[in-house]
Amino acid sequence: MTDGSGPARAEVFAYVGLEVGRDTLRGRYSLDGRPFEESVAFEGTGRLDRPDVVAVAELWYLLAGLSYYKAGAARRVDLAATPVGEEGRRLIQAALVDGLGEFAFAHGLSLTEVPLVGGSPAPRVAPALDPAGVLVPFGGGIDSVVTVEHLSHDLDRALFVVSPSTGRFAPLEAAAALTGLEVVRATRTLDPQLSSDPTLWRGHVPVTAMVTLLAAVAALATGRGGVAMSNEHSASAPNLVIGGRAVNHQWSKSLAAEELVAAALAERVGPALSVASVLRDRSEIWVAREFSRLERYLPVFRSCNRAFAQRPEDRAPGWCGECDKCLFVSLVLAPFVERAHLAALLGVEPLADPAREAQLRALVGLGATPKPFECVGDPAESAAALLEAASLPEWTGAEPLATVARECRPTHSLLELLEPQGGSRVPAHWLR
Repeated sequence: MTDGSGPARAEVFAYVGLEVGRDTLRGRYSLDGRPFEESVAFEGTGRLDRPDVVAVAELWYLLAGLSYYKAGAARRVDLAATPVGEEGRRLIQAALVDGLGEFAFAHGLSLTEVPLVGGSPAPRVAPALDPAGVLVPFGGGIDSVVTVEHLSHDLDRALFVVSPSTGRFAPLEAAAALTGLEVVRATRTLDPQLSSDPTLWRGHVPVTAMVTLLAAVAALATGRGGVAMSNEHSASAPNLVIGGRAVNHQWSKSLAAEELVAAALAERVGPALSVASVLRDRSEIWVAREFSRLERYLPVFRSCNRAFAQRPEDRAPGWCGECDKCLFVSLVLAPFVERAHLAALLGVEPLADPAREAQLRALVGLGATPKPFECVGDPAESAAALLEAASLPEWTGAEPLATVARECRPTHSLLELLEPQGGSRVPAHWLR
């Protein structure tokens, strides 16, 4: 039986064990007895097989398991003897229900009643970490670049880059090189069954939360007391609400996820490690303006998801100009980067492509469908950017920009969105 579209659901997903080596994590799982394994190899860290690092690696192991839980959407989760703790259990429960919310929605499933059985108390250690040492998970797009440049240069800043086993991403590496900062690396090897077996369930998982915890592992292993994420205020805004429950593609970038991760880490390593988003109180509009001023990054950055496919042969050599991410990044940069320059940088001009009109409508909240299941801003941000761009003489005659602008009624002005949005958990000494 299946609750929605797709293959039959599995009965039990089990955590089999975590192996922590000198520089490698290896998580083992079971889906109705079928084994799965994921490994992560680190470069530029100290030993991982220390009590403080292992305590945090166990949290990564819990969240990483969702990639394999999803393969069968099991009706029960057995944590076995895995150290979990009260805060860790809250985190994995929320990640299961909300982090897999888009997956569940796409397959017509409900995961709210899936029980988490087993688990043991979490270990508590007290590592000695440098509060001025901050690791920045870096993806090569506008968000993480702005975070790097807005952190205090008095800090011991370093980048944290996760690559697939199939090879590093060229545009990410080019942007990382421009920072001039040390790079701490992790290479993630997913179980090949996820991509090779068409009978397994597929869908979105809370990967940013997984990367956050890998960064926390690397921070402890290098003696750093901070992990600086790059998630904006609007990452907390859901794509839609079904039956009173929010479905948010960016749940693992949300404030709720940040607080859950921070609490689960504090349960294990106390206050020595700070994990917070530098951009939490900022809009996508503010980030785009700040990025537009960092001219040396403009020729090399990439935010088109097609450049970051797992298989090198599937990676687009430039901006595709067709996906929602290309469209959104073009939209938020248009008020701040001259049109001809933006077109030259991207090699495409989706805002002037009539085929993109329906996508633009969805971005600004005028479409028949909700905000795209992509890492894009909320409709208020998109609408403000669209109205501003459409008002510029250089964009006169560009369709579908002008068409959508005539119907768009933004709830916030561009100037309002350039002001701080809500609160932030960022330690004061991180900022300039």
